[in-house]
Amino acid sequence: MPTRDYYETLGVARNATPDEIKNAYRGLARKFHPDVADDKAAAERHFKEINEAYEVLSDPQKRARYDRFGTVDDGAMGDFGFGNVGAGFGDIFDMFFGDVRGAQARHTGPQRGADLRFDLEITLEEAFSGVTKEITYGHLAQCAKCKGSGALPGTLVVPCGRCGGSGVVRAARQTPLGQFVTQTTCPTCHGEGQVVSQPCDACGGEGRRHIETVLSVKVPAGVDDGSRIRIAGKGEAGVHGGPVGDLYVYLTILPHPRFTRNGLDTGADVPVGFTQAVLGATIQVPSLEGELPLTIPPGTQSGTTLHLRGHGMPRVHGTHRGDHHVTVRVVVPAKLTKRQRELLEDFAREGGDQGEEPSFFDRVKDAFRP
Repeated sequence: MPTRDYYETLGVARNATPDEIKNAYRGLARKFHPDVADDKAAAERHFKEINEAYEVLSDPQKRARYDRFGTVDDGAMGDFGFGNVGAGFGDIFDMFFGDVRGAQARHTGPQRGADLRFDLEITLEEAFSGVTKEITYGHLAQCAKCKGSGALPGTLVVPCGRCGGSGVVRAARQTPLGQFVTQTTCPTCHGEGQVVSQPCDACGGEGRRHIETVLSVKVPAGVDDGSRIRIAGKGEAGVHGGPVGDLYVYLTILPHPRFTRNGLDTGADVPVGFTQAVLGATIQVPSLEGELPLTIPPGTQSGTTLHLRGHGMPRVHGTHRGDHHVTVRVVVPAKLTKRQRELLEDFAREGGDQGEEPSFFDRVKDAFRP
């Protein structure tokens, strides 16, 4: 189970919307970024907690699992009705044998660095054509001075004198069932089995330092809102020579004032003159690739949607493109000249302002309608 409440970490209610969670995360990330905080060590710990909480609550599947089980661990057994049997057995085991599992878990060699997340906003035009964006993000990198060893250059990393390099210490305990030998994590080396004689003065013996990196991210054409780009080896540095984690760039496409998007299809409303709608015309209409010719058939009604095939969004890493849908909005002139009024009055006298009479078959269908 997590040691903290992710909702409490982000300061949101349990029924918070994705936008509320995102806004809370961004506000806290700016406030507790190690580069702007006075207490950098405390800010870094808090920054990691915020990222961990957002990583779970921003993912619908992880959030649902967390809400149900209180954890995103695959070992949760809430569906099977066993309650907390595993934890109880562990307490009994530890009473006789000590923190063997904890000692084994912490006594490890090289460990992979953490993956990082970066949220990037782009425009619909940039999503249509593709774009290269320059981002700046903070992360833990291998200390350049000690090369990740944590030891001051010229000094040694030696086996821990308390545990002899095993990472655990053992002790005999007399119990009603006889004498048992317990082992716990070494408090001196914290399970690492080795200590530095003189810690590196650049990283304080951690082997990693917090830095800011400027990176160019290539966004391919056709990406959709919520798309994720993985950049291998640009996350946090590993521990004790472990591999570097990855950076995941999550894309948010900003709303457009004129165009809409639905998958690979785009849409726009276009004003059309009264005579153009009545008589038909070929006009230029806006699209994400520029002005395109569109034929307005005679008698087009306001609200009619016409289609330009293959002029929508491109498919990522593909050749197929969606369609561009143009909705016609007939514009009625607000002011008329004397001649224009006379012509329209003649048009009205000829019956031009009357709707079409229903056909014989339409009248038959209407008669049989309930």
